Amino acid sequence: MNEAELMEDLRPRAFAVAYRMLGSVSEAEDVVQEGLLRVHSAIERGEEIASPRAYVATVVTRLAIDELRSARARRETYYGEWLPEPVADSPADDPAQRAELADSLSLAFLVVLESLTPEQRAAFLLHDVFDYDYERVAEIVGTSQENARQLASRARRQVQDGTPRFDPSPEQREQLADSFFAAAEKGDFDELEALLAEDVELHGDGGGVVPAIRQPTFGRQRVVPVLRSWMGLADRVGAGFRRTTVNGQPGAEFVDDQDRLIGLFSLDIVDGRIQAMRSIVNPQKLEHLGRELADTEELLARLRPPGES
Repeated sequence: MNEAELMEDLRPRAFAVAYRMLGSVSEAEDVVQEGLLRVHSAIERGEEIASPRAYVATVVTRLAIDELRSARARRETYYGEWLPEPVADSPADDPAQRAELADSLSLAFLVVLESLTPEQRAAFLLHDVFDYDYERVAEIVGTSQENARQLASRARRQVQDGTPRFDPSPEQREQLADSFFAAAEKGDFDELEALLAEDVELHGDGGGVVPAIRQPTFGRQRVVPVLRSWMGLADRVGAGFRRTTVNGQPGAEFVDDQDRLIGLFSLDIVDGRIQAMRSIVNPQKLEHLGRELADTEELLARLRPPGES
């Protein structure tokens, strides 16, 4: 293949590594662009690249480690709870592909990865998700094989302890999600409450740009009143849900009465109940989706009492 074809072939794998490393579409795209530029430069210099895929994985991982160190400082000053930038796809997409994405792309998984050091994150992802052996992991991360094993092992324990075991059947998850969003739109909060786990979690990310809960809410008795308030506001401006998948898990687009995107809503479903909900309404984390975004100021203005500025 020619160089242009090679770059297009390398891009999906490079993005898969970078996005899982960074939890940010925009940051991952920057890293991938730099990684591909370095591949191009190496080819221009006449370097012998035995495996372009391994080469770009090495470059992208090292760039992502550096980027993650600076990103962490920014996230420490982030307003409210920081959630990853979501990726969404249509329910009509290939079910096998969605099942493959579900575990290592879920928002729950990416949030847990935030607790790891950059090196732990790299070692774990390269070995457990992308199937690199420890010799190659050690070379990419810049450490010994023994240390690469230790990094991945420590990361694996944290990930296993922190990531929910999703229900095995995608069809059952989708059916429960359909029931949840239908109940929310009907305002049937008895049915909605019955779908929630007792210790359900509600997370929100507005980034200080638009209104959102600043801290997570825990427990069915506290979560339901928040959802009731949200749905009441949504009903007043004609907003509603459109089913989709968010990072491989059941979810929905939250849209206004002109079909403009307000946010994405993702569900973690465990043991036949909704264990966690994540709402991402920060428009800066939605721009990459290519959808027209709602005018939040306009929506808020419509909610104000007449005569109030």
